[in-house]
Amino acid sequence: MWQAILSYLPSGMAWVCAFLSWLIPYGIYRINKKLHQLGDPPWKKEDTYRE
Repeated sequence: MWQAILSYLPSGMAWVCAFLSWLIPYGIYRINKKLHQLGDPPWKKEDTYRE
């Protein structure tokens, strides 16, 4: 019974790739946001990056 159910699930590598497809863009987004907070000139820091 369990083998029939488990045969429909994706492989472990598919789970890893799915997780990385979320983690890598999110990580780049966070790094980019931090770089803008540290490097943008004061006239560009109005209300752009407030949380």
